[in-house]
Amino acid sequence: MKNIILLTVLMLTAVVSYPDSKISRGPNVDEIYFIGPTYTGLGLYRSTDFGQTAICVDSTLTTSIMSICADKTEGVVYYVTMQESLYISYDYGNINTWNITSGGIKIFLNSGRNEGEIYSSISKKSTDYGQNFYYNSCNGWFGNTIDSEIDNLGNNGYSCVYSSYEPDTIYLLYSNDDFENLQIQYTFLNNLLSDIEMTRGYYNGETYISLNQFNFHTTWLLRSTDFGQLFDTIDGYNFNNYYQFDIVGGRQEGEIYLIYNFVNQLWLNAHIYIFYSTNYGKSFEVYHPFSKGSEPVLANFSTIEKEVHITTPVEFSNFSIGDIQEFQWDFNNDGTVDAYEETPTWYYQDTGWYSVKLSAFGIDSTNAFIKQDYIHIIDTTTRVQENLAEDFQITPNPFNNIVTISSLIQSEEYSIYILNLRGEMVFETNKYNCKSFTINISDLTSGVYILNIVNHDKSSNFKIIKK
Repeated sequence: MKNIILLTVLMLTAVVSYPDSKISRGPNVDEIYFIGPTYTGLGLYRSTDFGQTAICVDSTLTTSIMSICADKTEGVVYYVTMQESLYISYDYGNINTWNITSGGIKIFLNSGRNEGEIYSSISKKSTDYGQNFYYNSCNGWFGNTIDSEIDNLGNNGYSCVYSSYEPDTIYLLYSNDDFENLQIQYTFLNNLLSDIEMTRGYYNGETYISLNQFNFHTTWLLRSTDFGQLFDTIDGYNFNNYYQFDIVGGRQEGEIYLIYNFVNQLWLNAHIYIFYSTNYGKSFEVYHPFSKGSEPVLANFSTIEKEVHITTPVEFSNFSIGDIQEFQWDFNNDGTVDAYEETPTWYYQDTGWYSVKLSAFGIDSTNAFIKQDYIHIIDTTTRVQENLAEDFQITPNPFNNIVTISSLIQSEEYSIYILNLRGEMVFETNKYNCKSFTINISDLTSGVYILNIVNHDKSSNFKIIKK
């Protein structure tokens, strides 16, 4: 059944054209507009609750629509067609409220910083709701435009381009004078030129880019807070070519939306998923404002922190989509299922890098997603070593039942504590004027523990392993 679904989706890709910009933030905090499937075709949706629910305001749009954006003016929405015609609605995009305003408009459509301001890629700008456009000089621009965006304040803007001479390199061009002049700000290595999306964030100088870097099944979300000079990788998300994908930044700090549209052949199954984040894309709430027919399965997960100390629990966020009957987690990708919960917590038993795999099982399809070298487990902030030459030695390590603790200094008193990786005390004792002594901890189960020795005002931690 899974192979049949995949075949029909691939057939769809050849006959259906989706818009370039599929989601736009509205002028209000909780308001977004997006293009997605209806029961028979494409439609324009409006949501006023962050994408949890949505109303299809116009179900008559054809596949020739390429981009949408909402103005800063309440109720004003634009779209541009494949024929480069710009349409405007002053009534929230409701059916029969559209009027054509201009021709020769590029598909990269961006709303401006002020009411009535709109950009056609980086080359044209209008300040009167698209009635008239004037050209920007664009000195320094080259190649072919993949996507463009403006910043929230000032005259800052961006354009992602590529050159046919270097097809595996993406250049981020930056302008601080409203696209009169541009310069190379950053470069990306990429082999999927069409799968790049750009959006502004909440702060001035904050921009996001999503792209596939040599991995057809992972979309990476990158964030810059210094006008594109440096980028941090937020996380990678599962992506298959039978989904249509787009991103947009919200009107609150840390807010970003991802949209996943799914349609299979003849519109038998059609779905819209909105991924909503308030922590810069580190985790998401998943909303499903439109559903028709059976749901495909797509596994997705993340963690807030990816580098943690060995004694710290790792909490996994699950934002998989589809009609899922079972989850299987493999926290070190060794082929053994470690958990079946939807949102598990895991304690790693040793330091190092760990790849994580999540498998999601539906009624008639399955999907698995692996994040390579995703979790980095490091030693605790205090000293945790197998053999510490200073003050004390712990032997043997690993051990079976008995551990010998040897003091290299004369001590009047020291206390011994053993904790499991959940931070729970499993053993404690006090010793006086001993250079060496043994403790029997045969009742402990196999695993990694933290041995804590307190000597007056000094404390030393040791990682010990029970066989």
